[in-house]
Amino acid sequence: MLSTAKSALRPSLARLFAASATKRSLHTLPDLPYAYNALEPYISEAIMKLHHTKHHQTYVNGLNAAEQSYAKSPSVKEKIALQSALKFNGGGHINHSLFWKNLSPSNADGGNLPDGPLKKAIERDFGSVEEFKKQFNAATAAIQGSGWGWLGYNSATNRLEIVTTANQDPLLSHTPIIGVDIWEHAFYLQYQNVKADYLTAIWNVINFKEAEQRLADAAN
Repeated sequence: MLSTAKSALRPSLARLFAASATKRSLHTLPDLPYAYNALEPYISEAIMKLHHTKHHQTYVNGLNAAEQSYAKSPSVKEKIALQSALKFNGGGHINHSLFWKNLSPSNADGGNLPDGPLKKAIERDFGSVEEFKKQFNAATAAIQGSGWGWLGYNSATNRLEIVTTANQDPLLSHTPIIGVDIWEHAFYLQYQNVKADYLTAIWNVINFKEAEQRLADAAN
């Protein structure tokens, strides 16, 4: 099933990001749960270092700066003007924090989808695991410009759905189960402009154990 996530930042999320920096610690770059070269040959060490230490760090820095500016803003107009920065950088921090945990080395849990609740749900909602991957890759590759492809849990229907979001918009309409970054910085050094090869390769390092836990948490 294919749907498009709402791109507007919900007020509750905006309030979360807008909390005064004096009342909370600054956001920090999370450590990766594996080495930079652990996802090779599917995602190179060079990509992982650049992606984590440069791109994700930039979103963390931008989010902290936006929150601090929001806390100091004297007018509603200035606070409204900061919403785009909060959404972009906050979404980038949320999405990447999920993404790193979505991945695992192929000699560990990466790429292995065992029998269990997640596999059953995928087969129920998409017919087969291979059909799900086919639909997911097609929807994600079709994103114009930059964005994210998601397997999301729809709490209203209790079903899994494929969702896409633009830029760094966080997934708000569904609970994220699996997210794949389709920004060029996630793959270009290795796969150049061939998104299809990147999307085929990444399934070898998807952490389905983490995804199944997210599904269990969402369904409860």
